[in-house]
Amino acid sequence: MNLDLQFKIRNDENMLSYLRQHSNWYKYLNRNPQNINDFIKEMREVYKLRPTDKFNSFVEKLDLISSFIDVLK
Repeated sequence: MNLDLQFKIRNDENMLSYLRQHSNWYKYLNRNPQNINDFIKEMREVYKLRPTDKFNSFVEKLDLISSFIDVLK
């Protein structure tokens, strides 16, 4: 794994944590550093860091607040 890639992973706690939990990615990233995009994509999907996940979380929070307001009426 090249040095730039190592710094990039170590500077992001989510990437580092995901890499430690899924050690098979060490092999893929060592063999081909271009796989970093696939790694990031999978990590964001698992940790729900994609924009769609954030939007869905926001909508769920709004629904919860709305239901609390309805109960208070």
